[in-house]
Amino acid sequence: MIEDWRYSEHKLKLRESALKVLLTKYGSQLKESLPEYTNQSMYECAHDWVSQGNVNTNGIIKYFEAYYA
Repeated sequence: MIEDWRYSEHKLKLRESALKVLLTKYGSQLKESLPEYTNQSMYECAHDWVSQGNVNTNGIIKYFEAYYA
């Protein structure tokens, strides 16, 4: 059983929600027929967001734009 707080059921659901927000906003944006943002950057952003102790997805778009875009 994983005991790391970052991987509790609640945090996994929050990470899922964060990723959904990012994929909805940035997942289909293209630049010269290639994805403008990588899936990796969105996954890393969602993981970092949760790992920093955030309790909801409010502000994740601005966070992504500041550090990952």
